[in-house]
Amino acid sequence: MSGFWGVLAQPELKIDWTRMPTYNTIMAVAAGVGLLLVVSFGRRLLRGDPLEHVEGWALAFGAMGAVLTVTGLHMTLTWPLAGQGFPFDNIIFGEPSLAFGVLLLAAAIYLWKRWALVAVAPDRRKLVARTAGPISLFVFAMGLACFGIAAAGWTYMLFAAPPQEPISGAFAGMPLLEATFISGLYVLVGVGAVLFPFALRARGGPVTTVTGVCWGIAGVAFLLFGALNYFTHIGLIVNTM
Repeated sequence: MSGFWGVLAQPELKIDWTRMPTYNTIMAVAAGVGLLLVVSFGRRLLRGDPLEHVEGWALAFGAMGAVLTVTGLHMTLTWPLAGQGFPFDNIIFGEPSLAFGVLLLAAAIYLWKRWALVAVAPDRRKLVARTAGPISLFVFAMGLACFGIAAAGWTYMLFAAPPQEPISGAFAGMPLLEATFISGLYVLVGVGAVLFPFALRARGGPVTTVTGVCWGIAGVAFLLFGALNYFTHIGLIVNTM
């Protein structure tokens, strides 16, 4: 994500990029797409759509899950962003990505292996809800973790971009702005995750709607912001080499 460089916002900022590998651009895009896939699939499931070609959904979940698991695992275990003093970013970006990636991979395997049996079940929504019930506790816990990340972002102003970063750097003098934006996205994901176990039980209704809306908005925002960062991060690298 843009903005984990705020502490380094000096006029002549130089970064040794051999010691600061970052790939949260693709992580943000994959997380955004993954959230939108979950919302879209859940909506079709609740409406009772046929879902005859579920292999496509399994492939999509698996692809996004693989990207997030590999990058999140590497960031979680090796802490690449600690090279110049940003160890907290490995927690903020790496661990939630790893958790979401593993969940997407689990969903992909389930759809690929078991959907033929689920499709002929008398009430496939109930069967899917019961299957996802145990893992929903982990989703709930990661929702609480997202609240913690959001609180840290607001408390310590962790997401402010330096002036050397294109576009985002124009707001370098307003660290609360980007802290509010990124922390707000984590709050949206957290609300959806905390409500997820209850949405499974309800299988429709207001709780399910709120969960879908939160994840849908966060998914679009992460996707667009991650895509934008392909420009802003390249610009930051060029401007600080």
